[in-house]
Amino acid sequence: MNLQQLRYVQQVSRQGLNLSDAAEALYTSQPGVSKQIRLLEEELGVEIFVRHGKRIVAVTEPGRAVLQIAERVLADLANLKSVGEEYSAQDRGTLTIATTHTQARYALPPVIQRFVARYPGVQLMLHQGNPVQCCEYVLGGEADLAIATEAIEQYEQLVMLPCQQWNRCVIAPLGHALLDARPLTLEAIARHPLITYDFAFTGRSKINKAFAARGLSPKVVLTAIDSDVIKTYVGLGLGVGLIAAMAYEPERDKNLGAIDCSHLFESSTTRIGLRRNQYLRGFAYDFIELFASHLSRRAVERALQGGGSDPGL
Repeated sequence: MNLQQLRYVQQVSRQGLNLSDAAEALYTSQPGVSKQIRLLEEELGVEIFVRHGKRIVAVTEPGRAVLQIAERVLADLANLKSVGEEYSAQDRGTLTIATTHTQARYALPPVIQRFVARYPGVQLMLHQGNPVQCCEYVLGGEADLAIATEAIEQYEQLVMLPCQQWNRCVIAPLGHALLDARPLTLEAIARHPLITYDFAFTGRSKINKAFAARGLSPKVVLTAIDSDVIKTYVGLGLGVGLIAAMAYEPERDKNLGAIDCSHLFESSTTRIGLRRNQYLRGFAYDFIELFASHLSRRAVERALQGGGSDPGL
């Protein structure tokens, strides 16, 4: 038995039991992955996967137990490497952050600017994706922390740290009738074609919930994964936009007007997600505190060790 075999099993599971995708992610051949998994099964005396011909179609009951242990072993291995790096090069290394476009574009720039000034020897890497992808990056060890909204709270394997609350605004081309609506109502918004986030992104479920509660079905003509795309198509006159309030910049978005609509929608909470019992480098704690000043190193350590909770904000 070796660590490589555990990595192969882990990756097959993460790639939806697709051997070709797993081999590609591991930079190796499909036959090589199959062979190593077979060798591991023979050594353990159990089948990890259910096969139909050459295809893997399910995970067996003992296979689920093997996968859980493999995840723990590989996570502990990553922690061991981090311990060594922490004591041999405290101000050098890599910090990988998985986050959404909205956070990367509008919330993180001042934080990253301060962090880079403090740690010039640390390489920052941003992995962008939807909230589910961000969580998977962290669980898979491809990112040190996730910064996202909503979906992150559905992952029991992650420690969730509430950072800040935010709400939305409606945007429209200057001169649009909706900009004069006082008070702004859901009914008024629903009368216009709507452009907003893809369902997997940035608080979309709270938007749907608010309209549904009033028996409204707005005509969503376009969805996008980031605010800049939404603003572009609103500027072209395709509809009115519903975006995170932080994404509207009056100095840059001079062709658009905005109305606060926080009274219409439940606020969303941005959270940081970390693997349980994860070993974090010192500079990672500093980054977290720069992003959310109430999250001191002590508070984060307590949460990682199971002594904290996520009460929201």
